[in-house]
Amino acid sequence: MTSEYCFVIPNYNHADVIESTIASLQSFQMPIILVDDGSNIATQQVLADIDDKFSNVVLIRREQNGGKGAAVDTGLKKAHQIGMTHALQVDADGQHNLADVEKLLAESRAFPDSLISGRPVYDESISKGRYYGRFITHFWVWIETLSLQIKDSMCGFRVYPLAAYVKLTDHVSLGQRMDYDIEVMVRLFWQGLTVRFITTKVHYPEGGISHFNALHDNWLISKMHSKLFFGMLVRSPSLLLRHFQR
Repeated sequence: MTSEYCFVIPNYNHADVIESTIASLQSFQMPIILVDDGSNIATQQVLADIDDKFSNVVLIRREQNGGKGAAVDTGLKKAHQIGMTHALQVDADGQHNLADVEKLLAESRAFPDSLISGRPVYDESISKGRYYGRFITHFWVWIETLSLQIKDSMCGFRVYPLAAYVKLTDHVSLGQRMDYDIEVMVRLFWQGLTVRFITTKVHYPEGGISHFNALHDNWLISKMHSKLFFGMLVRSPSLLLRHFQR
């Protein structure tokens, strides 16, 4: 079967760099599914203008903000619905190095049944709290998968094989906010997917908008890790067998 690729970009009130991001992706000549996750009026107008300007953009509007996970899920399911086999998720805030898009696509084409993810290399723009906090999640993910294969579960720069994603979401309700990226990677690993990583630089633009709510999102992530831990216990025999068969 011929592989068909597209981009999925969730957007909630990111108006400053979204057009330049869309313009930078035009050389790939792929559909771009742009999901407006209940943005304000000003951002809605920016996205409408982008939709008018670029013929390969498919704009989907969610009436209410549901969170990053909800927006990505909407985009991935739309991609599958229109016949795409793979979707490359790109954040709307300009933090991802789009020069590495071709590397992620090439890796996915070489390993079409794998989940391909960026493995971030950060510069001085990342906060210390965010930087060190990621290692706590890495630790729990290694426990939840009984494996060191997942090098980073929080980077939203990744290529999904859509058939595997839809198979997962037909049976599991995933987190809708900042817990989403972590949970979907762990659950796809549980489902049998190999996760492959491409090193990529990540930069947090000065004055950029962060939608991470330290109290609420950390609570959701903690609750998710608890759920995944008990899920690991149930799956531990098959996870251990998989480890020794590698």
